Amino acid sequence: MNEQPEMQSSSTSRPAVAVVGSGYWGKNLVRNYHDIGVLAIICDKNETVLADFKRQYPNIETCFAFTDILKRTDIQGVIIATPAETHFYFAKEALLAGKHVYVEKPLVLNEADAEHLIGLAEERSLVLMVGHLLQYHPTFVRLKELIHAGELGRIDYIYSNRLNLGKFRREENILWSFAPHDISMILSLAGEFPDSVMAIGGNYLHQHIADVTTTHLEFSSGLRAHVFVSWLHPVKEQKLVVVGERKMAVFDDTKPWEDKLLLYPHEITWKNHTPIPTKAEPERVNVPQREALRVECEHFLECIATGHRPLTDGREGLRVLRILNASQRSLDQNCSKVALREESHPATPPKTPAHTGIHETAVIDDRVQIGSGTKIWHFSHILSGTTIGERCNLGQNVVVGPDVTIGNGCKIQNNVSVYKGVTLEDDVFCGPSMVFTNVMTPRSAIYKMDQMRSTLVKKGASIGANATIVCGVTLGRYCFVGAGAVVLKDVPDHALVVGNPARLAGWRCSCGERLDAYLVCTVCGKIYAKTANGLEERGE
Repeated sequence: MNEQPEMQSSSTSRPAVAVVGSGYWGKNLVRNYHDIGVLAIICDKNETVLADFKRQYPNIETCFAFTDILKRTDIQGVIIATPAETHFYFAKEALLAGKHVYVEKPLVLNEADAEHLIGLAEERSLVLMVGHLLQYHPTFVRLKELIHAGELGRIDYIYSNRLNLGKFRREENILWSFAPHDISMILSLAGEFPDSVMAIGGNYLHQHIADVTTTHLEFSSGLRAHVFVSWLHPVKEQKLVVVGERKMAVFDDTKPWEDKLLLYPHEITWKNHTPIPTKAEPERVNVPQREALRVECEHFLECIATGHRPLTDGREGLRVLRILNASQRSLDQNCSKVALREESHPATPPKTPAHTGIHETAVIDDRVQIGSGTKIWHFSHILSGTTIGERCNLGQNVVVGPDVTIGNGCKIQNNVSVYKGVTLEDDVFCGPSMVFTNVMTPRSAIYKMDQMRSTLVKKGASIGANATIVCGVTLGRYCFVGAGAVVLKDVPDHALVVGNPARLAGWRCSCGERLDAYLVCTVCGKIYAKTANGLEERGE
């Protein structure tokens, strides 16, 4: 998510909102919506609290009864900051009354109740948003941008610590009180739902309420994460650490603004089969200073005004809720591992014919054609003028286009960009983080797209992870480019090339296996003969 733009300055063009529950956290929502100029009324059962607000904000109305808000036609948005066990009732009644709803975390306590609220909001075209605040923190937004741009490389491990002394609660344990924010951030960075959850905790102040928990998440991509939360900690700590293959990042919300996000370009090299760390000085990341809650409040108002889906909508709240419930089951079952399966929901219709294989976070520009059976995963972007064939599979953070043609049956793994000038025929495999170029002598300050050189990848070719294909070459049919190779010239049909620069290291069958000295595949039995373009099949 990019930082939300400033909203219009005229309060008359903005929706009027009510805040329900104005205690520990609700008072901050009251302050922000009042400062924005859209707060119409505060609802709370505490007479003393309302009297204090009336003195502080004499122009704002107050009430004790929630029904007073529901019957008002001038109220478009309802902000719910009451105890979690009441969220379902208040949100349901507000949606039934035709109000847009913002709910503080967690969305609700029961997954069926969450599904019910999501259904009500979708049926009535109303906004349902969850208060996962840190998704709107400018520092986290910048960290997310860096990760999606590949600055840290492949993400291997994420952990989050949210520790403090108090505030102790009796209506919920530490897991439900502290962890939703961290789970929401981890899911946003991972771009996938975990396969399993395991949680361990300790009850010290109350026999049945956990004061300390650690939740472990495992993802199918190999990513691992854990969340450590406690209200029995001697010092306050709010830290998110992301370990990537190229860099490590630390988001420490207790630090001064200029030190909140640090990148560590540490390296790990191997000597005698032993990993050797090389430490480097941290890099400070400049982030414009802005209150995260103000950004979140303005995002809710913007979604009401435009009809856009919130970044932390009901379905995002449900995903976090499913992990919280699974973590609680693990705690209740003596730290057992709980398997998870993400429920499938229709994504937002893309700007192309209806297509169920496109993830909701993918961006599809105008004038894009996508064949049937093709899947496009998290945070990918298909630019204008691109044609993608049938039964293709594009992984996370893939960029294609503009004006690129991809054939049928292609697989493009995570973090690959297929730029203008590159053409993929049928059944091409592009390994994770491999690179295409399209200009030989690029300069940032000089336009050189008129010097673009075309690259053609022929049918069945495979390109290994982290390989680089320098523009202006042709990769032959069923050729195989080894992982990390740098290709500077054409690759013959069925050739295996490795190294930097890439050199011929053998021949490959169309099934992918190595050919012997007689150009025979010992796996499938196909026989090949040399031609001017490499090899061609002669039969079995």
